[in-house]
Formats: sequence, C-alpha cells, structure tokens
Amino acid sequence: MNVFLSYILLGLSLAAPIGPINAAQIDRGIRNGFMHAWFVGVGAVLADAIYMLAVYIGVHQFLGTPFMKTFLWTFGSFVLFYTGVESMINAGKVKLEKNRNKEPLIKSLLSGFFMSISNPLTILFWLGIYGSILAKAAASYESSQLILYSSAIFIGLLLWDFTMAGISSSFKKYLTPSLLVFISFLSGFSLIGFGIYFGVQAFNALFG
Repeated sequence: MNVFLSYILLGLSLAAPIGPINAAQIDRGIRNGFMHAWFVGVGAVLADAIYMLAVYIGVHQFLGTPFMKTFLWTFGSFVLFYTGVESMINAGKVKLEKNRNKEPLIKSLLSGFFMSISNPLTILFWLGIYGSILAKAAASYESSQLILYSSAIFIGLLLWDFTMAGISSSFKKYLTPSLLVFISFLSGFSLIGFGIYFGVQAFNALFG
C-alpha cells in the first residue's frame, strides 16, 4: 500500500510544476467553471497516457528523432500561441456571467490534449522519469503490478487536475471582475510566452 501511495505522490509531483496546462486550467476555470478547467487537465492526462504507453511498448526511439522533436516544437508553439491569443481576446468577457459554460467541454478537452501531446518537454519528461521508473520496477515487480503502479501515477495526475479545477473555478466567486480579467489576461500572456519559447526551440532545431 505504501508503494501504491508513493506512486500517487509521484503523479501529483509530475503535474504540480506550473506550465501551460496549469495556466490554461486557470483561464478556463475563471471563464467557464470547474468542468471546463478539469477537462483541460483530463485532455492532458490522455496525452500523458499515450506517451506512457509509448515508453511501455518501447517506441520512444521514434519520438526522440530530430524530425519528431522539430515537428512537436513547431506544432506546440502554434497550439500555445493560438490558445494564449484566444484567452487574451476573451479576457474582457470573464465578468459576463451569461458567457459561462457556452464553450463546449470537448474544446477544453482537446485544448489540454493538444497542448500536452505537442510538448516535447512532456516526451522528455516521460522518457526520463517513467522510463527510469519502468526499468527499475520491471526488475522487481510483475506486469500486473507495473500496470497497478502506473495507474497510481494517473490517479495522482487526476487528483492534481481536480484540485486545480476547483481552485481556478473558485476564483470567479471571490475576486473582483477587473481582477478576474487581469488573471485571465495574464494566463493568456503566459501561454503566449510558452508558445514563443517553443517557437525558438523549433527554430534552433531547424537552423541551429
């Protein structure tokens, strides 16, 4: 049981660092409420599951090729930049209650999914962290236990997303309209910043 809990804590620690997903969750929570913020996180976890499976079945060599890295940096830059600009454009609408929940949940899900799956840092993270865990655990545990402990990591990821969604959606209740607009604008700005960083990395990969 202690080992299972330790893997849940690992999942929490993997999700906790502030990045584009958390910024997008804050923005969606403020603008559209809990479910939209949580679905951004769920979309990201689905992308994590794909990369975790890729590491598990051993296709990480393909993900590590220069072509794939360049493609993902470029695509990730576009996704983050687009999401950030959209967030800043819609920042002024945060205070209008009638706009709440107009956005379909599938859009939030896909936003989180594409932000995560196009992030080369996600790939490197899973290759480095999960790959090393898998190699160590494979020597000590059976396949059924590996699946169980991998599931514990996902429980940790989903717990963090649930917490972030609750916090971000609560902001709308307690903050002033002007501050809500500022936070939403700041979230969009941070997403654009991540997009620019990804774009620079894509440029360096192509011409560096």
